[in-house]
Amino acid sequence: VQLQASGGGLVQAGDSLRLSCVASGRTFSNYYMGWFRQAPGKEREFVGAISWRGASTYYYANSVKGRFTISGDNAKNTVYLQMNSLKPEDTAVYYCAAGRVWALVTVPTSYDYWGQGTQVTVSS
Repeated sequence: VQLQASGGGLVQAGDSLRLSCVASGRTFSNYYMGWFRQAPGKEREFVGAISWRGASTYYYANSVKGRFTISGDNAKNTVYLQMNSLKPEDTAVYYCAAGRVWALVTVPTSYDYWGQGTQVTVSS
């Protein structure tokens, strides 16, 4: 699976931004998709994930719950991360990733494939 993330940019606090992650190369539906972020000097942090096995299942980090929403278009092999009410502390490089062990959804090392990352900067 090859993943291509896009949509980052510079926004002001309170603004919204939507990131996209396009997957190619293998059967997309066999994987769940996660979003992570990494700020300078910090470890990679889980943001949220979506699984399409059966009914769609979602899981979000507490820090973004209620502000960020993940959605997906299986026909387009694309996952979206809608980010609302952005805060300066949301500033980071955002990565999408594909994994197969939902029980380890928050663990970066459990993911099989990673996109290249897209920078999100939120000014105060």
